[in-house]
Amino acid sequence: MIIIVKSAPDTPDGRKGIELASGMGADLVLIQNGLYFAGSDVLQGFAGKIFALEDDGRLRGIRLEKGSGIEAIDYDAFVDLAAAEDHAIGAF
Repeated sequence: MIIIVKSAPDTPDGRKGIELASGMGADLVLIQNGLYFAGSDVLQGFAGKIFALEDDGRLRGIRLEKGSGIEAIDYDAFVDLAAAEDHAIGAF
């Protein structure tokens, strides 16, 4: 299962998406303003895989460092990821 988060960390929807993914043991895909979670402490200790749309990060000046635990993906990989999962929930 993947949870898609598009809202920033300072929004109720963004925080709810992260909380839901953590509670369900789901993987997380950060898109749009959800990329701002990449620079926050909220994802420390997150058990699932974390993916982020590289283009959305670039548009927001966020560089996804290797070894950060967040895998940068492009739109094609995002579609493939969503299609391969049994359930995709979002976008918070």
